[in-house]
Amino acid sequence: MLFNSFNFVFFFLFVIVIYYLTPYKKRWLILLISSYYFYMSWNLEFIVFIVISTLVDYFVALRMDKIKSKKRKKRYLYLSLFFNLSILILFKYYNFVSDSIRDIFGQFSIIGNSNTFKLLLPIGISFYTLQTISYTIDVYRGKIEAEKHFGKFALYVSFFPQLIAGPIERASNLLPQFSVKHKINYKIITTGLKLMFWGFFKKIVIADNLAGYVNIVYKNPEHFKGFVIITATFFFAFQVYCDFSGYTDIARGAAKIMGINLLINFKNPFFSTTIREFWQKWHISLMDWFRDYLYIPLGGSRVSKTKWYYNIFIVFLISGLWHGANWGFILFGMINGIYVIFGHMTNNLKTKILIFFKLNRYNKLYNFINIIIVFILFSFSLIFFKSESISTICKMFSNIYILDFIHPHIGFYGRIYVITNVLLIGFVIIEHFIEQKHDIIEFVSSKQLITRWSIYIIMSILMLALGNFGLKEFIYFQF
Repeated sequence: MLFNSFNFVFFFLFVIVIYYLTPYKKRWLILLISSYYFYMSWNLEFIVFIVISTLVDYFVALRMDKIKSKKRKKRYLYLSLFFNLSILILFKYYNFVSDSIRDIFGQFSIIGNSNTFKLLLPIGISFYTLQTISYTIDVYRGKIEAEKHFGKFALYVSFFPQLIAGPIERASNLLPQFSVKHKINYKIITTGLKLMFWGFFKKIVIADNLAGYVNIVYKNPEHFKGFVIITATFFFAFQVYCDFSGYTDIARGAAKIMGINLLINFKNPFFSTTIREFWQKWHISLMDWFRDYLYIPLGGSRVSKTKWYYNIFIVFLISGLWHGANWGFILFGMINGIYVIFGHMTNNLKTKILIFFKLNRYNKLYNFINIIIVFILFSFSLIFFKSESISTICKMFSNIYILDFIHPHIGFYGRIYVITNVLLIGFVIIEHFIEQKHDIIEFVSSKQLITRWSIYIIMSILMLALGNFGLKEFIYFQF
């Protein structure tokens, strides 16, 4: 059941009505049933894995809560990690590893068997697996107490607005909200609806229109060169942002209507002046997860410089692998890790350049140049993210340097389509400007009646005129 479908709209409206008609002490049950129904609408069998994962982590956490010995607690933690990661590796990475080993043997003319299975990847497994792992680790560390109410814990794992593609919630933030009495509040409901509308606009109008141009180029890399490939790559940067942040806005808006606040997952990433800052503002819940449960346990920055760089590289390598069993994703993670390390290594050089030109780090021209550089570097890494194979990556890079400013077959309407996409990107730039100082929903809501309703009407007209209602999946559903 896609968010950008009428089925979801009707489902959500029904859930909201029942939710507020139900006594607040039983609302968790309505949300749990709704979440399981939502998940089973994708594939009935998928529910088995999420239920088993819920059961294992619920009882593991309860057991750890009763044990004082750190050594015995660790055994239960390892049980949780082994179980959750085993399922994730089996469904997401087994065939990739098996095929890679076969290909390596093949390079040396060694015949190897590739024992692959046709396994359908349970949707959202990468997200809810990290969420349950964070819960058991936090219980082990003593940061939170184990949740005694099984139903509410099951809801924490499966809460439908953020189940499929995050944000990856922490138990300390989400679980307590299921026990709060949320009354019908006009402001909260309208804020949630506006947030959902903005998310739909970013997905249906901006992301899906950009996707048309991007997909044509990336599926036929041998037919395009130079400027066309560069344009498609820049468009993809905005597409993946609007697609994913659009999903997050819909999820946050839907939860908001029920009085539940989800984590913010994006904070103006395209206005970042360093790659490190970019990754602090892009898919925040994932990067925070890797920081707290991988980077810091590895030693973080409180180690030798060589080990520090190693820690950064490992985090980005694994974050790339987290996206999928594909060498493109792995290279995407590795390249961004190298970016961050190189940024650290050149900090002193940047300082000397600033002193030489008598500038400071807050100089507008200096920051603007850095913003452009960061965007170009990130977009460059997305070639690896978007390409379906190594051969596609090679074709893209072999053609990108050939000067070809306008493709001969693009035609008049094709040029209009490109210009329309550039204008739509303007909405993202405006959003970033506003959110430097204000929440965009509150900013628009604070305007006079005529101004804000003019904005709503213009966006509604654009959605009807340019919206893609062909039920295109969100990019991060594949992860």
